[in-house]
Amino acid sequence: MSSPLEILLLDDEAIVGKRLKPALEKIGCKVEVFLDPQLAVARIQEKTFDIVVTDIYMDEMDGMQVMDLVHEKSPRTKVIMITGYAMISLARDAMEKGAFDFIAKPFKPDDLRAVIAKAAKALGMDIDPAPGTQG
Repeated sequence: MSSPLEILLLDDEAIVGKRLKPALEKIGCKVEVFLDPQLAVARIQEKTFDIVVTDIYMDEMDGMQVMDLVHEKSPRTKVIMITGYAMISLARDAMEKGAFDFIAKPFKPDDLRAVIAKAAKALGMDIDPAPGTQG
């Protein structure tokens, strides 16, 4: 792979970033983790990410608003929504508004790695979602 996949991970629960950052770095991704949507949005204005993974329900701003801002700046960026409120209607809304995919909590790091690999492929990049295993 030429350059690492640049990922911004936004979730207001610290444990999510703590668990997922090493899992994504293990497959060669560069990951920036944010708890605060305002800080994440400021960073999105400064830098273009390949993939943004965002929680849907947060206090100051929801994931749909974050997705709109990401797509305004970089239509190429893939947005993956995560939420503890697994409602099909919400997933459908997110997908209709341009989300690349949707994952319901609780999920395993492998689940996210598989979706990241799918998004990378859509971007024309190739990553192995299961490092260390022979395929």
